Amino acid sequence: MSEWLISLEGTDAGKQLALALALMAAVLHALFGALQKGRFDPFTTRSAIDATYALLALPFAFFVVPWPEPDVWPLFAIAWVIHVGYKVMQASAYTMGAYTVVYPVVRGTGPVFTVIGAGILFGEHFAPLQWLGVGLLAAGILGLAIYNLRHVTSDRARLPMALGLAVMTGGFVAAYTTWDAFVIRATADPFTFVAWFFFLDGLAFPIGYLIWKRGKLPEPIGAAAKLGFIGAVTAIFSFGGIMLATRLDKVGEAAVLRETSVVFAALIAWLFWGEKVGPRRLSLMAMIALGAVVVEMGG
Repeated sequence: MSEWLISLEGTDAGKQLALALALMAAVLHALFGALQKGRFDPFTTRSAIDATYALLALPFAFFVVPWPEPDVWPLFAIAWVIHVGYKVMQASAYTMGAYTVVYPVVRGTGPVFTVIGAGILFGEHFAPLQWLGVGLLAAGILGLAIYNLRHVTSDRARLPMALGLAVMTGGFVAAYTTWDAFVIRATADPFTFVAWFFFLDGLAFPIGYLIWKRGKLPEPIGAAAKLGFIGAVTAIFSFGGIMLATRLDKVGEAAVLRETSVVFAALIAWLFWGEKVGPRRLSLMAMIALGAVVVEMGG
C-alpha cells in the first residue's frame, strides 16, 4: 500500500485522494472535538485517548512498518514537542471557555498560519483567488466565534483568557501541520510516520496524568476506556488522513479543507445537542464552505 500511495504523489489521482482525505479529516476532526465536551475534563479525556492510540499504534510501529531512518528521529522529537504544546494549549482553552467559542477561533486562525508556514518551508504559493478563499473561510469561522461569543451567558469573565489561548492553539495547529508534513515527506514510508507518530505522541499526556493524579485512574474507568477507544480510532483516521494528504498534495490546501470541520461541528451540535443553527450561522457556514471551494478551484 505504501508503494501505491507514493506512486500517486504529484499526480491528478493523488490530488483527488488528498481532497478526499482532507474532507474525511474535517468530518472526523469535528467529531473528535465534540468528544472533548463530555463527562470528563479535557485533560482526562485527552489522556484516555492518547493512551489508547499509543497502544493501538505500538504493534504497527514495532512489527509492521519499517523503522524510521536515523536522521528522522530528531525530526520526530521536534514534532513531539510541538504536539505536546498544542494539546496543553487546547485543553487549557477548553477549560477556560465554551467549546462553541473556542473551537471556531482555533480552526479559523490555524489555516492562515499554515498557509504562511507552508510558503516558507515548502515554497508553496497561493494564487490571489485562493487567498480570497482563505479570507472567506477564516472570516466565516471567526464570524461563528463572534456569534457564539455574543450568546455565551456563563464564565464571561474568563472569555478573554480563553480567546487568547484559542489563538495560541491555532498557532500550534499551523506549526504541527507544517512540521508534520515536512517529517512525513522526509520519511521513506509514509505509514512509518503515521505509526510512530501515534505511538510516541500518545505517551506524554497519560504519563503526565498519572504523575498529576499520583497513579489514580479516572472514574468510572469503563466510561473513560470507551471514550478513549472511540477518540483514538477517530484521531488515527483524522490526523493520519490529513498527514497523508499533505504528502500527496499542497500542505496549505489540505489544511484549509480540513477547517471545514467547523461546519460539521455545528451540524453535530444541532443533531446531538439540539443547538439551533439559524439563518446567521447558516450564512456563516455557507461562507466557510464557499471559501474552501474557492481555494480548491483557484489552484
